[in-house]
Amino acid sequence: MIDWTYDAAKLSLGVIFKLWRMRVFGAGNVPASGPVIVACNHVSYFDPPLLGTACPRRIRYMAKADLFKMPVLGPAITAFGAYPVDRSGTPMAAVRRSVEVLRRGEVIGIFPEGTRNLDGTVQAREGVALLASLGKSPVVPAAVVGTGEAARFKRFEVIFGPPLSLPADRKATREDLANFTEQVMQTIRKLPETAGGD
Repeated sequence: MIDWTYDAAKLSLGVIFKLWRMRVFGAGNVPASGPVIVACNHVSYFDPPLLGTACPRRIRYMAKADLFKMPVLGPAITAFGAYPVDRSGTPMAAVRRSVEVLRRGEVIGIFPEGTRNLDGTVQAREGVALLASLGKSPVVPAAVVGTGEAARFKRFEVIFGPPLSLPADRKATREDLANFTEQVMQTIRKLPETAGGD
């Protein structure tokens, strides 16, 4: 059920986003198979569906467990590939659930700031680096542009950068995780410069 519903939603959203003249760059940077984390900036509620529409593979997102109990929303986000995380529980429970998804060779979408970052002041968390380490997954940095001005029908752009990886020959240290998080975020910030402009 998830597969056909996801594909149908992606097709429908693709048509809608084309009204905003959506452009996608670097989709070939997303590995065709195996576990992948797509790490993206976050400024609007449009970002998750836009990123999912632009990505050549199905993206799964973690969502608050309470959302799955809602009559309409719950079945909808389940069909679209979301998986529940109890935010009142321990952070490691959410990490373990996400690692399970990665070990099945799937793609997880993450917004490292953890919330919408409207003014650029929200600091990224190291969850993306921790998942990359535990899930032995590359991280594809991604940037969405224009979603903060959706009401003005500004063009949407989604840019995917080349995959980034932690050192594979040893266990990542806390310093490695911190440095990798910064590397991912710096790459995301620079991606709009590679889109070619108007």
